Amino acid sequence: MPTVRIPSPLRRLTGGRAEVEVAGEDVRSVLVALEAQHPGVGERLLDAHGELRRFVNVYVQDEEVRSRAGLDTPVTAADVVSVVPAVAGGG
Repeated sequence: MPTVRIPSPLRRLTGGRAEVEVAGEDVRSVLVALEAQHPGVGERLLDAHGELRRFVNVYVQDEEVRSRAGLDTPVTAADVVSVVPAVAGGG
């Protein structure tokens, strides 16, 4: 099963776990399975239309999914899916 790396702000929804294994054959199904196991996570990652929120980046291994097939990016059992919220900064 793919491993999903959970960012610190969402770990309260995963019982404090930094990584969660969930079944799925693409990023969308992984995120749906993550929501099924840990209610509340999905609404923070996906909008009302089931699309990735603008301020959330998702990587499979080290490649951002928007540069691939988006939520339809395939994953394997050996993949690591990292959820990374965009961080505002300034100088």
